[in-house]
Amino acid sequence: MKKIKFCCRNFKHGSKSVYKTLKTEYPELKRKKKDCLGVCKLCTKQCMALIGKTEIIVAPSPEALYEKLKHRIG
Repeated sequence: MKKIKFCCRNFKHGSKSVYKTLKTEYPELKRKKKDCLGVCKLCTKQCMALIGKTEIIVAPSPEALYEKLKHRIG
C-alpha cells in the first residue's frame, strides 16, 4: 500500500484518532501528517485521508474513515 497522508487541519474533525489508531494497529504502514493537503472543500466538511497522490478517502465520522482505510489496507 502507498503512503497515507493526513491533513493536520482536518484533525479537528476526528481524523487525528484515526491517525493514532493506524499508528498502533499497523506500525509498518507509512503515514504522514501534512499541514495542508490542498483539498479544503472536502477537508472542512468531513474526515479525510489521502492515499498516494490522488486517491482521497472521505467519511462522515472518524470511525467510518477508519473502517474504509482498514478495508483498503486489506
